[in-house]
Amino acid sequence: MNELIPNWLLQRAYLTPDRPALSFGEKQWTFSQLKEEAMKKAGQLLSSHLKNGDRVALLGSSTPDMVFVIHACMLAGLEMVMLNSRLSKTEIEWQLKDAEVQQVIVADGLSDLVSGADAQILTVHDLDARKETSFVPERSWQSDRTITVMYTSGTTGFPKGVRQTAGNHTSSALSSVLNLGLSDKDVWLCAMPLFHISGFSILVRSVLYGMEVSLYEKFDAYNAACDIRDGKATRMSVVAVTLEKVMEELIQNDWTVSPEFRSMLVGGGPVARSTLERAQMLGIPVLQTYGMTETSSQTATLSSEDALRKNGSAGKPLFFNEIAIDGTLEPNEIGEILIRGPHVTPGYIGRFTDKQPLKDGWLHTGDLGYLDEEGYLFVMDRRSDLIISGGENIYPAEIESVLMGHPDVQEAGVCGVDDDTWGMVPAAFIVSQSEVTGDMLLKYCVDRLAKYKIPKQFVFVDQLPRNASNKLLRRELKKLLPSSQ
Repeated sequence: MNELIPNWLLQRAYLTPDRPALSFGEKQWTFSQLKEEAMKKAGQLLSSHLKNGDRVALLGSSTPDMVFVIHACMLAGLEMVMLNSRLSKTEIEWQLKDAEVQQVIVADGLSDLVSGADAQILTVHDLDARKETSFVPERSWQSDRTITVMYTSGTTGFPKGVRQTAGNHTSSALSSVLNLGLSDKDVWLCAMPLFHISGFSILVRSVLYGMEVSLYEKFDAYNAACDIRDGKATRMSVVAVTLEKVMEELIQNDWTVSPEFRSMLVGGGPVARSTLERAQMLGIPVLQTYGMTETSSQTATLSSEDALRKNGSAGKPLFFNEIAIDGTLEPNEIGEILIRGPHVTPGYIGRFTDKQPLKDGWLHTGDLGYLDEEGYLFVMDRRSDLIISGGENIYPAEIESVLMGHPDVQEAGVCGVDDDTWGMVPAAFIVSQSEVTGDMLLKYCVDRLAKYKIPKQFVFVDQLPRNASNKLLRRELKKLLPSSQ
């Protein structure tokens, strides 16, 4: 049944107009003021001949203007393609073409990344100078209406544009609040990029819960620690690396965590036991999560009281969600993780429009894991070969595809290697067919890959490890590293 969902911002501004909605530095907006800013931006967007259902791409950093544009798109009935500003120009151009966007809204300093794109380009500054077109926003949406499209790299080397609907986002936010609880004092510190599902989901929770978002343009460990000390933030989303940095500031300055602080939501991979113990000592409740772009944020979360008892687990599925392990009958059997629930995407766009995400109602994640006797999920491998670097997902196939485009590269294999700062970083193993150096390949990659995807080392080998079917065995690549590694 396709249910109607109230337009989030309109409903929230109607219910609690004077409650704080957004803060950025010393500035603050109520939900009524947020609606006013978003309505203005929506009128300006529609003045450029966009119509309900059109697709626009957003490229910018986490600023109030970007929050206003995001809400404006929803008021104007526009689908948003969320572009990662850390990608290269080539990668962004591919996504814009695949998504067939009508317009790109770009922050003034990022225009070069979209110059030459086959779509109308409009900077945030130019948008603000436009006259408004009057319009009547939709009071509600069908639950299957696409709100956002976010690209996730696939094992094929081609990114997939994932549809995230009003129903997906609403279900995700409701499942989260049933797990975390809600206080009228809650303020969510958002230092995650808004183009990531982790950042965007905080904006969704804000309007559904009537909760203030304290927005950071960039992660700042010192200021985050100050806010946690002073009770200016009650919740925060982080990855393991940023959690460590916040705790370092608290410990070095001998600061006490405010009793108002309620949870640190950690995604992007497991947290070390030593980190959990330090967090417990500081009085920081750490909740480890497991989710993906296709599930509009978290699917499973481990409660803070179970963090040490179930160390390494991603917890249990949230209220509306189900998790199963494909082909297993008993607890602790490893298999592919399957997910079912109203938070799961109904499909993809562009190149992968015909790809069905569900089989018999279940999303096959490609991740390996198991459920223990109590139903706690343990993720063994993130999509088997996935590299998680500072919370960013990196697919080896995507890097291999770029390297294979170099005329002097015969074969390429990529795997993750341990790194003290980022957890893991990519390393490339090359079979060359003529004289080529690591510096040459590095320069080649700089023009074609996001900085965090560029291999940190290039190892030249005579052959790559393969199985009988000639499939690359990435897990064997580490054995080819020089003995000093």
